[in-house]
Amino acid sequence: MELFIRSDQYNFIKAQTQILINGHSTVNDIEVLHALKSIVQEKVLHLFMDISEEQRQILHPIINIEDNDKAEEFLSHVLPYVIPFKEVTEKTVKKLFPKAKKLKVPILESMNLYEISYLGWNDKGSNKKYIVAHHHNKLIGIQGTYKSINKKGICALCNHHEEIGMFLSEAKGTAIGTFIKRGNYICENSQKCNQNIISLDKLNDFIERLTS
Repeated sequence: MELFIRSDQYNFIKAQTQILINGHSTVNDIEVLHALKSIVQEKVLHLFMDISEEQRQILHPIINIEDNDKAEEFLSHVLPYVIPFKEVTEKTVKKLFPKAKKLKVPILESMNLYEISYLGWNDKGSNKKYIVAHHHNKLIGIQGTYKSINKKGICALCNHHEEIGMFLSEAKGTAIGTFIKRGNYICENSQKCNQNIISLDKLNDFIERLTS
């Protein structure tokens, strides 16, 4: 069967398994647990617009989760259907940032492409942060300055409470010689950020705002 689950959707499914585990450890009412299972199953299936019966059967066992062992078993069953982030080479990444002459590209081969919705890394030497993502079926690169605030806050990409900093990207203004800076607070650790993303909505909004 073809792969049909995005990384963010897999993270959402994982979060729903934790809700079931918590429910079974704190609730004794059978009817309440049945209702919880139905809600979780409906939310998971609702992630997919045109889900086939075969795909539905892959996700259906989520209702049987009661503890960590069953959750791990279910997630290992689902993982093979996750779509990996499109593999990119160092050459491809450098083409996305033609003005960054001394760009330090992370070791791409060491990254788990099944766990990322975007590729992001910090260049400590230049206080820059680079983001590579798929947007409107096209691979794009966004670079900007990054300044950590040394405390936790809500990330504009994953919507979780993490160590964040201000990312600012500069674009040409409408008048000649003018520039506009746009940005927001995002996770310092892009790997952790990716693990938190359960929807692409905020990531897409962020990219749209910085590239429009």
